[in-house]
Amino acid sequence: MRRFVRENGLSLVMFGLFFLFLAGQSIVGFRSYNQEQQEHREPQVGYVEYLGTGHFIESVFENWESEFLQMGLYVLLTAFLFQKGSSESKDPDDSDLVNEDPRDARYQPGVPGPVGRGGLWLRLYEHSLAIALLGLFLLSIILHAIGGVMQYNEEQLEHGEQAVSLLQFVTTSQFWYESFQNWQSEFLSVGVLAVLSIFLRQRGSPEPKPVAAPHVETGSSYGHCRWGGADIGGGGRGSRLSLQRGRGQDR
Repeated sequence: MRRFVRENGLSLVMFGLFFLFLAGQSIVGFRSYNQEQQEHREPQVGYVEYLGTGHFIESVFENWESEFLQMGLYVLLTAFLFQKGSSESKDPDDSDLVNEDPRDARYQPGVPGPVGRGGLWLRLYEHSLAIALLGLFLLSIILHAIGGVMQYNEEQLEHGEQAVSLLQFVTTSQFWYESFQNWQSEFLSVGVLAVLSIFLRQRGSPEPKPVAAPHVETGSSYGHCRWGGADIGGGGRGSRLSLQRGRGQDR
């Protein structure tokens, strides 16, 4: 058990925080919704009933939508776009391990199943992360629209206006305002991370470059750059900075 927690601590903490904050959102959302209902002299709802309202569904999935869109496009764009000096980018001047043809490793032990099978399975697997993330984005934006039209129609009826269909709702300014206000912040944060990781570091984290790595060194493979007596070894993002002195230099 202790080994499992140590080896999976990052995902356990991330999903733990997710459920914690989702629960917090549902509780404060429930109170806010009933307060609005009371102010409009409408019947209040129970907690479980609230989880099925457009108010809650819309607020959850409009945020998930932006997260999965940002991550999906980030995975796709980093396949062919570069940012010199950033830990978030491939090096535009060097060949990279991620560009190697997986078909050359088909018969090596321990490769993922689709690599061994080849054919269509491998073609799908080569792009499986982007497919999964963009699929989650599509699911989230659909659920955002469903929750949004529920909430929108509830407000329409309260004001004596006519309800609209799902297709009509996704053409409204309201729907796209809710989407764009989240999308812009997601791409801002990724752009800021890509640029700041050129100059700033976080010791112990695999996300930025090693603390002593030169600003000009880019991304997920650093090659073997001699700098002030240091050999910055390649081998992936967050490679160790090994201070290796050549023979005859330690005299």
